[in-house]
Amino acid sequence: MPALYVMIPAALLIVAIAVYIFFWAVDSGQYDDLDGPAHSILFDDQDPQHKAAVEEVQHAKNEKPDEAPPHA
Repeated sequence: MPALYVMIPAALLIVAIAVYIFFWAVDSGQYDDLDGPAHSILFDDQDPQHKAAVEEVQHAKNEKPDEAPPHA
């Protein structure tokens, strides 16, 4: 029984700390954009220094508008 006199206040203190940390995270913007990182993985970043991207741009500039691209 005497252990309850120590454990109950300790548990309440831990809950109060957890609630404080949760509200601090919400106020600091930790939960503002939950969908952005999940969707950003679906899109490739085009690096202009990458050789394939440079060749693709050069090919697009040299290609005539009415010319169809080759099919594989």
